[in-house]
Amino acid sequence: MKRSLSGIKPTNIPHLGNHLGMILPAISLQADHDVFYFVADYHALTTVRDAEKMRDWSRQIAAYFLAFGLDPQRAVFFRQSDIPEVTELAWMLSCVVNMGMLERAHAWKAAKDRGNEGAEVHGLFAYPVLMAADILIYDSDVVPVGKDQVQHVEMTRDMAERFNQTFGETFKIPAAKVREEVEVVPGLDGRKMSKSYDNTIILMDKPKQLRKRLGLIVTDSTPLEDPKNPDTCNVFALYKLFATKAQADELAEKYRAGNFGYGHAKLALAERIEEAVGEARERYYELVARPDDIEDVLAAGAVKARAKAREVLNRARANVGFRAG
Repeated sequence: MKRSLSGIKPTNIPHLGNHLGMILPAISLQADHDVFYFVADYHALTTVRDAEKMRDWSRQIAAYFLAFGLDPQRAVFFRQSDIPEVTELAWMLSCVVNMGMLERAHAWKAAKDRGNEGAEVHGLFAYPVLMAADILIYDSDVVPVGKDQVQHVEMTRDMAERFNQTFGETFKIPAAKVREEVEVVPGLDGRKMSKSYDNTIILMDKPKQLRKRLGLIVTDSTPLEDPKNPDTCNVFALYKLFATKAQADELAEKYRAGNFGYGHAKLALAERIEEAVGEARERYYELVARPDDIEDVLAAGAVKARAKAREVLNRARANVGFRAG
């Protein structure tokens, strides 16, 4: 059985884009993969500067995965910072990767384009090295990613190959598992959903709060009585993500018939979302109210993850000439 590895940063509660693009596909892989999933709090440290938020958001991420069906008996589910071996491996990898590769990383190029590279932390520059260590230290076979994240896996493969060529066979070479079927999830303003745009939808918001947020979806000024085009509507684009084909076709007919407003469409969207996530939301809040139980799940996962991490790290230590830990 192939091993799948993925992580998500605890930088607030996941939004709809995270939910559809990463979390649900990751959970589905536990059916036919050996899955290792982690809360990427080391990575979050590049931006999160509040210890209590780091702890709370880490537990909320864990609760989210568990609420939507991640089974800790089938998946190795843990907190990244509970595996100190990964930072030692990151140092080893940093000694074989060249600066040119890291300067081509998307996040660093974006910082340079903004003129911010002189003010950015080293963690942002070295981010791909730690990510490579995350992947390699568990002998991962596949890494589920969107198209915009394939570069991370390609850089990981390059570092692993350089290390193997320099010090002897050490690391398994992973492959990207590209989620071709995942479309760009539109935000409230029609742009790609992103925290940086403040256009996100948080499925764990209580129903009243969620409906209020959906009321902010940008629409045009077509009068209530006039026909409307569902194919150009942000509300309909989101509705299709939760509806069956029959439900989507029925709503599209209402759009085209007229005497159907965007407010009605937003209420229909709220109903579909509630049907899809209502029960999971209840489980989420039950879990959040029991932080010790969440910690127990993450601690148990860390024991399993560390056993594998030590095995791989000791291979690397032996091949570079260090004493096994």
